[in-house]
Amino acid sequence: MAASAIALRGVRLFLNAGKAAAERRSPPTIKTRRRVKSVVPINKIPQPILDVLLKTTRFNRNELEALYTMYRKLVTAAQAAATPTIIGQPVPKIDGIDQNTFRDVMHNTFDLVTEEIVLDRIWSSWDRGVNGGEGALKFEAWAKGLSVLLRGSNEEKRNFCFNVYDLNSDGYITKDEMFLLLKNSLLKQPGDEDPDEGIRDLVELVLKKLDVDTDGKVSMDDYRQAVRDEPLLLEAFGQCVPARHHATTFLKTLCTK
Repeated sequence: MAASAIALRGVRLFLNAGKAAAERRSPPTIKTRRRVKSVVPINKIPQPILDVLLKTTRFNRNELEALYTMYRKLVTAAQAAATPTIIGQPVPKIDGIDQNTFRDVMHNTFDLVTEEIVLDRIWSSWDRGVNGGEGALKFEAWAKGLSVLLRGSNEEKRNFCFNVYDLNSDGYITKDEMFLLLKNSLLKQPGDEDPDEGIRDLVELVLKKLDVDTDGKVSMDDYRQAVRDEPLLLEAFGQCVPARHHATTFLKTLCTK
Protein backbone atom coordinates (compact mmCIF):
# COMPACT_ATOMS: atom_id res chain seq x y z
CA MET A 1 0.00 0.00 0.00
CA ALA A 2 2.78 2.39 0.86
CA ALA A 3 4.42 1.66 -2.45
CA SER A 4 1.13 2.21 -4.32
CA ALA A 5 0.51 5.51 -2.56
CA ILE A 6 3.96 6.67 -3.37
CA ALA A 7 3.45 5.70 -7.05
CA LEU A 8 0.10 7.47 -7.28
CA ARG A 9 1.53 10.57 -5.67
CA GLY A 10 4.33 10.53 -8.24
CA VAL A 11 1.88 10.22 -11.14
CA ARG A 12 -0.20 13.09 -9.69
CA LEU A 13 2.86 15.30 -9.36
CA PHE A 14 3.88 14.42 -12.94
CA LEU A 15 0.43 15.28 -14.32
CA ASN A 16 0.25 18.53 -12.38
CA ALA A 17 3.68 19.51 -13.64
CA GLY A 18 2.62 18.76 -17.22
CA LYS A 19 -0.58 20.80 -16.80
CA ALA A 20 1.36 23.76 -15.41
CA ALA A 21 3.80 23.61 -18.32
CA ALA A 22 0.93 23.49 -20.82
CA GLU A 23 -0.69 26.52 -19.20
CA ARG A 24 2.57 28.44 -19.46
CA ARG A 25 2.75 27.65 -23.18
CA SER A 26 -0.90 28.51 -23.87
CA PRO A 27 -1.97 32.12 -24.56
CA PRO A 28 -3.75 33.83 -21.68
CA THR A 29 -7.47 33.28 -21.57
CA ILE A 30 -8.08 36.98 -20.84
CA LYS A 31 -8.47 38.83 -24.13
CA THR A 32 -6.29 41.89 -24.57
CA ARG A 33 -7.46 44.80 -26.68
CA ARG A 34 -5.15 46.09 -29.36
CA ARG A 35 -5.25 49.76 -30.15
CA VAL A 36 -6.14 50.21 -33.78
CA LYS A 37 -5.27 53.51 -35.36
CA SER A 38 -8.23 55.16 -37.02
CA VAL A 39 -7.68 55.37 -40.78
CA VAL A 40 -9.67 57.71 -42.98
CA PRO A 41 -10.82 55.92 -46.18
CA ILE A 42 -8.99 57.21 -49.25
CA ASN A 43 -12.27 58.29 -50.85
CA LYS A 44 -13.44 60.26 -47.82
CA ILE A 45 -12.48 63.86 -47.06
CA PRO A 46 -10.72 64.24 -43.70
CA GLN A 47 -13.22 65.89 -41.38
CA PRO A 48 -11.05 68.95 -40.50
CA ILE A 49 -10.60 69.78 -44.19
CA LEU A 50 -14.30 69.25 -44.87
CA ASP A 51 -15.22 71.62 -42.04
CA VAL A 52 -12.91 74.32 -43.44
CA LEU A 53 -14.19 73.96 -47.02
CA LEU A 54 -17.83 74.13 -45.96
CA LYS A 55 -17.02 77.59 -44.55
CA THR A 56 -14.63 78.86 -47.24
CA THR A 57 -16.21 77.61 -50.49
CA ARG A 58 -19.62 77.75 -52.11
CA PHE A 59 -19.97 73.96 -52.25
CA ASN A 60 -22.18 71.87 -49.99
CA ARG A 61 -21.15 68.58 -48.38
CA ASN A 62 -22.40 66.36 -51.23
CA GLU A 63 -20.69 68.49 -53.84
CA LEU A 64 -17.41 68.47 -51.91
CA GLU A 65 -17.57 64.69 -51.57
CA ALA A 66 -18.18 64.37 -55.32
CA LEU A 67 -15.26 66.74 -56.00
CA TYR A 68 -13.04 64.68 -53.71
CA THR A 69 -13.90 61.48 -55.56
CA MET A 70 -12.97 63.15 -58.84
CA TYR A 71 -9.80 64.56 -57.28
CA ARG A 72 -8.66 61.13 -56.13
CA LYS A 73 -9.28 59.68 -59.59
CA LEU A 74 -7.23 62.46 -61.19
CA VAL A 75 -4.35 61.94 -58.77
CA THR A 76 -4.43 58.15 -59.17
CA ALA A 77 -4.45 58.44 -62.98
CA ALA A 78 -1.49 60.85 -62.88
CA GLN A 79 0.44 58.52 -60.59
CA ALA A 80 -0.20 55.58 -62.92
CA ALA A 81 0.93 57.57 -65.96
CA ALA A 82 4.10 58.92 -64.33
CA THR A 83 7.36 57.55 -65.71
CA PRO A 84 10.67 57.33 -63.85
CA THR A 85 13.27 59.91 -64.84
CA ILE A 86 16.13 57.44 -64.40
CA ILE A 87 16.02 53.81 -65.45
CA GLY A 88 15.68 51.57 -62.44
CA GLN A 89 14.52 54.36 -60.16
CA PRO A 90 11.04 54.22 -58.61
CA VAL A 91 8.30 56.29 -60.17
CA PRO A 92 8.01 59.61 -58.29
CA LYS A 93 4.80 59.87 -56.31
CA ILE A 94 2.53 62.76 -57.29
CA ASP A 95 0.77 63.91 -54.16
CA GLY A 96 -1.93 66.10 -55.68
CA ILE A 97 -2.96 67.43 -59.10
CA ASP A 98 0.13 68.16 -61.17
CA GLN A 99 0.37 70.84 -63.85
CA ASN A 100 -0.25 68.51 -66.80
CA THR A 101 -3.41 67.13 -65.20
CA PHE A 102 -4.51 70.67 -64.36
CA ARG A 103 -4.11 71.77 -67.98
CA ASP A 104 -6.07 68.76 -69.22
CA VAL A 105 -8.97 69.54 -66.88
CA MET A 106 -9.02 73.20 -67.90
CA HIS A 107 -9.07 72.23 -71.59
CA ASN A 108 -11.28 69.15 -71.62
CA THR A 109 -13.69 69.76 -68.74
CA PHE A 110 -14.10 73.54 -68.82
CA ASP A 111 -13.20 74.14 -72.49
CA LEU A 112 -10.74 76.78 -71.36
CA VAL A 113 -8.93 77.07 -74.68
CA THR A 114 -6.67 79.95 -73.90
CA GLU A 115 -3.12 81.09 -74.56
CA GLU A 116 -0.29 79.10 -73.01
CA ILE A 117 1.00 82.10 -71.09
CA VAL A 118 -2.45 82.67 -69.57
CA LEU A 119 -2.92 78.99 -68.73
CA ASP A 120 0.49 78.92 -67.04
CA ARG A 121 -0.46 81.98 -65.02
CA ILE A 122 -3.79 80.42 -64.02
CA TRP A 123 -1.82 77.47 -62.67
CA SER A 124 0.75 79.66 -60.91
CA SER A 125 -1.76 82.04 -59.37
CA TRP A 126 -4.02 79.28 -58.02
CA ASP A 127 -4.00 79.78 -54.27
CA ARG A 128 -1.89 77.15 -52.54
CA GLY A 129 -1.55 78.92 -49.22
CA VAL A 130 1.82 78.32 -47.59
CA ASN A 131 3.12 76.49 -50.67
CA GLY A 132 3.37 79.81 -52.47
CA GLY A 133 2.06 78.62 -55.81
CA GLU A 134 4.54 75.76 -56.18
CA GLY A 135 4.02 72.04 -56.32
CA ALA A 136 0.94 69.92 -56.95
CA LEU A 137 -2.51 71.11 -55.94
CA LYS A 138 -3.84 69.50 -52.78
CA PHE A 139 -7.58 69.00 -52.48
CA GLU A 140 -8.20 72.02 -50.26
CA ALA A 141 -6.57 74.41 -52.77
CA TRP A 142 -8.30 72.64 -55.67
CA ALA A 143 -11.76 73.03 -54.13
CA LYS A 144 -11.21 76.68 -53.22
CA GLY A 145 -10.02 77.50 -56.72
CA LEU A 146 -12.97 75.76 -58.35
CA SER A 147 -15.31 77.62 -56.03
CA VAL A 148 -14.05 80.92 -57.45
CA LEU A 149 -14.13 79.75 -61.06
CA LEU A 150 -17.58 78.19 -60.89
CA ARG A 151 -19.46 80.18 -58.26
CA GLY A 152 -17.24 83.12 -57.44
CA SER A 153 -18.63 86.60 -56.93
CA ASN A 154 -17.83 89.33 -59.44
CA GLU A 155 -15.24 90.68 -57.02
CA GLU A 156 -13.55 87.28 -56.62
CA LYS A 157 -13.37 86.80 -60.38
CA ARG A 158 -11.97 90.31 -60.89
CA ASN A 159 -9.24 89.62 -58.34
CA PHE A 160 -8.50 86.25 -59.93
CA CYS A 161 -8.18 87.61 -63.48
CA PHE A 162 -6.05 90.55 -62.35
CA ASN A 163 -3.62 88.18 -60.60
CA VAL A 164 -3.40 86.07 -63.76
CA TYR A 165 -2.55 89.11 -65.92
CA ASP A 166 -0.08 90.53 -63.40
CA LEU A 167 2.74 88.38 -64.75
CA ASN A 168 5.41 89.35 -62.24
CA SER A 169 2.96 89.67 -59.31
CA ASP A 170 4.03 93.22 -58.46
CA GLY A 171 0.48 94.56 -58.14
CA TYR A 172 0.31 96.21 -61.59
CA ILE A 173 -0.43 95.22 -65.17
CA THR A 174 2.19 97.14 -67.16
CA LYS A 175 2.48 97.91 -70.87
CA ASP A 176 5.12 95.21 -71.27
CA GLU A 177 2.84 92.62 -69.66
CA MET A 178 -0.08 93.70 -71.85
CA PHE A 179 2.17 93.38 -74.91
CA LEU A 180 3.19 89.82 -74.01
CA LEU A 181 -0.38 88.77 -73.25
CA LEU A 182 -1.83 90.27 -76.45
CA LYS A 183 1.04 89.06 -78.63
CA ASN A 184 0.30 85.50 -77.60
CA SER A 185 -3.44 85.87 -78.14
CA LEU A 186 -3.41 87.53 -81.58
CA LEU A 187 -2.65 85.70 -84.79
CA LYS A 188 -0.39 87.29 -87.34
CA GLN A 189 -2.38 88.26 -90.42
CA PRO A 190 -1.01 87.64 -93.93
CA GLY A 191 0.75 90.72 -95.21
CA ASP A 192 1.49 92.16 -91.78
CA GLU A 193 5.01 93.53 -92.02
CA ASP A 194 5.32 94.56 -88.38
CA PRO A 195 2.69 92.82 -86.25
CA ASP A 196 4.36 94.10 -83.07
CA GLU A 197 3.51 97.64 -84.07
CA GLY A 198 -0.17 96.76 -84.30
CA ILE A 199 0.01 95.09 -80.89
CA ARG A 200 1.60 98.20 -79.37
CA ASP A 201 -1.24 100.29 -80.80
CA LEU A 202 -3.74 97.88 -79.26
CA VAL A 203 -1.96 98.12 -75.91
CA GLU A 204 -2.42 101.89 -75.95
CA LEU A 205 -6.13 101.49 -76.67
CA VAL A 206 -6.64 98.96 -73.88
CA LEU A 207 -4.56 101.06 -71.49
CA LYS A 208 -6.87 104.02 -72.02
CA LYS A 209 -9.81 101.82 -71.04
CA LEU A 210 -8.20 100.33 -67.94
CA ASP A 211 -5.83 102.98 -66.63
CA VAL A 212 -8.35 104.99 -64.66
CA ASP A 213 -5.82 107.17 -62.82
CA THR A 214 -3.70 107.64 -66.01
CA ASP A 215 -0.35 106.76 -64.43
CA GLY A 216 0.72 104.51 -67.30
CA LYS A 217 -0.07 101.16 -65.62
CA VAL A 218 -3.12 99.35 -64.33
CA SER A 219 -3.53 98.81 -60.59
CA MET A 220 -6.08 96.55 -58.95
CA ASP A 221 -8.27 99.59 -58.22
CA ASP A 222 -8.04 100.70 -61.88
CA TYR A 223 -8.98 97.25 -63.10
CA ARG A 224 -11.81 96.86 -60.62
CA GLN A 225 -13.41 100.17 -61.58
CA ALA A 226 -12.95 99.67 -65.34
CA VAL A 227 -14.47 96.17 -65.27
CA ARG A 228 -17.33 97.37 -63.10
CA ASP A 229 -18.14 99.99 -65.76
CA GLU A 230 -17.53 97.61 -68.69
CA PRO A 231 -17.81 93.91 -67.75
CA LEU A 232 -16.40 92.77 -71.11
CA LEU A 233 -12.98 94.05 -70.00
CA LEU A 234 -12.81 91.30 -67.35
CA GLU A 235 -10.95 88.97 -69.72
CA ALA A 236 -9.35 91.58 -71.95
CA PHE A 237 -6.05 89.68 -72.16
CA GLY A 238 -7.28 86.09 -72.43
CA GLN A 239 -9.93 83.75 -71.03
CA CYS A 240 -9.41 82.96 -67.35
CA VAL A 241 -12.78 81.57 -66.21
CA PRO A 242 -15.09 78.99 -67.84
CA ALA A 243 -18.10 80.13 -69.82
CA ARG A 244 -21.32 80.03 -67.80
CA HIS A 245 -22.80 77.06 -69.65
CA HIS A 246 -19.65 74.98 -69.11
CA ALA A 247 -19.67 75.84 -65.40
CA THR A 248 -23.37 74.94 -65.16
CA THR A 249 -22.84 71.61 -66.93
CA PHE A 250 -20.01 70.67 -64.59
CA LEU A 251 -21.97 71.62 -61.47
CA LYS A 252 -24.85 69.41 -62.61
CA THR A 253 -22.50 66.42 -62.72
CA LEU A 254 -21.69 66.97 -59.04
CA CYS A 255 -25.36 66.66 -58.12
CA THR A 256 -25.65 63.28 -59.86
CA LYS A 257 -22.69 61.61 -58.14
